[in-house]
Amino acid sequence: MSPRRSGRAVADDLGVQVGLVVAAAKIPETFAPGLARRSALDQGLVTGLTTGVHYLLALGAQDALQAAAAEIARIPAVAGWAQLPTDPRALTLSADLAAIPVGLALQRWLPTRPGEAMARGAVRQAGWRAATTGVAAVSLELSRAALRHVDARLDAGGRVASLPVAVPLGLAIAFVVDRRRSVALSEDEASTLAPPLTRSLLVAAGVEGGLAAAAYAEHLLAGAAGARLANRLPGGPQAWRLVVHGATLGLLVAGTSVTWTRAMRGIEAGAAAEEPVFGGGEGERWTGPTLSGGPGSLVPWGTLGKEGRRHMLTHVRPTPLPDRPAGIPDLSIETVMGEPALATPVQVYVGLDSAPTVRERVDLALAEMERTGAFDRSLLVLVSPTGLGYVNYVALAAAQYLSRGDVASVTMQYSRRPSPLSLGRVGQAREQNRLLWLRILERLRAMEGRRPRVVLFGESLGAHTSQDVFLHWGTLGLQALGIDRALWIGTPYGSEWMHEVTGADRLDVDRDRVAVVNDIAQLLAVKEQRGALPPLVMLSHDNDGVTRFGPDLLTTAPAWLGPRRPVVERMDGASPRGIPRHLRWRPVTTFFQTLVDVKNAQVPGTYQAWGHDYRPDLPGFVSEVYDLPASREQLERVDAACRERETVRWQVFHED
Repeated sequence: MSPRRSGRAVADDLGVQVGLVVAAAKIPETFAPGLARRSALDQGLVTGLTTGVHYLLALGAQDALQAAAAEIARIPAVAGWAQLPTDPRALTLSADLAAIPVGLALQRWLPTRPGEAMARGAVRQAGWRAATTGVAAVSLELSRAALRHVDARLDAGGRVASLPVAVPLGLAIAFVVDRRRSVALSEDEASTLAPPLTRSLLVAAGVEGGLAAAAYAEHLLAGAAGARLANRLPGGPQAWRLVVHGATLGLLVAGTSVTWTRAMRGIEAGAAAEEPVFGGGEGERWTGPTLSGGPGSLVPWGTLGKEGRRHMLTHVRPTPLPDRPAGIPDLSIETVMGEPALATPVQVYVGLDSAPTVRERVDLALAEMERTGAFDRSLLVLVSPTGLGYVNYVALAAAQYLSRGDVASVTMQYSRRPSPLSLGRVGQAREQNRLLWLRILERLRAMEGRRPRVVLFGESLGAHTSQDVFLHWGTLGLQALGIDRALWIGTPYGSEWMHEVTGADRLDVDRDRVAVVNDIAQLLAVKEQRGALPPLVMLSHDNDGVTRFGPDLLTTAPAWLGPRRPVVERMDGASPRGIPRHLRWRPVTTFFQTLVDVKNAQVPGTYQAWGHDYRPDLPGFVSEVYDLPASREQLERVDAACRERETVRWQVFHED
């Protein structure tokens, strides 16, 4: 074998082995409990994806170090300075040794700051990656040297020297590092949060095996292509190998984009499809003149979309329905509140298909509000829906009960995709909401006599798109638009406005106007402490992954995992407060763990104040935040009615 070929084989083998060391060192930490319990499949995906990404990053970092060292060695002055750099193993080891202090110095120079720009965090993580890769490579070389020494002493003929050492070495490193950092779980925590070990490892092995096979195939392709390109073009094979890695990544992104586009078209088609529930003709039979899509409406029933039509069918009626369908209980305002309704609730909803442009949809919404008498109600709720166009039924029902029907709501759809797939529509939703709300403000200022109180409601991505209207305005923006109060539930971590009003002090933010709470008892405690209820309330469960997950988890330790985190408290009938003491931030690992927490934040069909499910919290919050007083007995009946309505709704819309 030629020296050049031997050197290349050594370099390729070292990159793969270093990747295995780093990946193995990360396996134990992936089993650390998160915000919610993970199934064996969830845990297997977390372990497989985390170790796979660490393997690829370590492999890439080792390739980069080898490429840099090789290019430096090609400089005539360096090549002639000493014989040592011409030895591939010694040259690579020198690069790995140098990476350790350089990487650590970079980390120290850029300390972590919650809320920092991801670019800063990425630079710091590049330093951490270089240092860990260097440590793994040096440890691997020392371990191999020890095995060769033992092999020679035992005259084993290479059998000891050839033992696979990368994975055991990585696990040993993990044991040493995590032993100082780990927090022991109580028996209750272990039984509640710990995933099944054996099945999780089997799933992880499958995921890891697939990723490793694909990565190794790409690695071989990059090596072969890099060598051929180096023979024909300027530059060394290591540099060209990095170019091939980039080209492969580009092809992967392009293929993913095509697949994504086709999938989104299918989802949007399903979100707009008709869904006869009671034998057809629902828009005429089961709605009314104060509802969009109903008799006399300017908004055609078929343009509301699936969620808009469901929103209309589940409105609260002021009086008992004489010919209600079988199985549908009497949950009218008069029956639940024990007193006559003051008015018939107004629900205005404009779908994406209701008009071709944003301006025309806003015009249509204003005209529909005039037609339904929305401006004559005492309370006007401006709703920003979730990605699919869903409006929380419990929130609107609670407002309709507690106001005795003297309420109007207006909603404009901005997407037909689930919220995680609608993040690209936030800008469009912001501008649409801003235009509509400004037009409503203009209309209210022109009114003579009594004007309705204006409040906001948004859930999940709807909270994000609602808050985004006031981005860079702080709390002053809501006062400028005449917004009296706001209730946002499950605000995603990506809301910049939320970070503005809860982060560093700003001149346009009045902290006394904002509260972020986990439950109604916490809200009432804030009210007592401040002497008045804050008009802007964010209800965010401490164990809701949606309110915790963001891309910066890849590069930066978040404030919610900082040393000042609140101690976990179990609350009767409410989501537990605080962040578990055993949670700590780990690069890449925490990202995938919290991503799975997002998936598990809401269990379909259940009705509990936990994770991303806020329905049981809402009657009390709507009463307090929107200043809709009721007796204790009435609130209990509203809560029971909302729970029963959700049971019936699930049976009607989700069960065959």
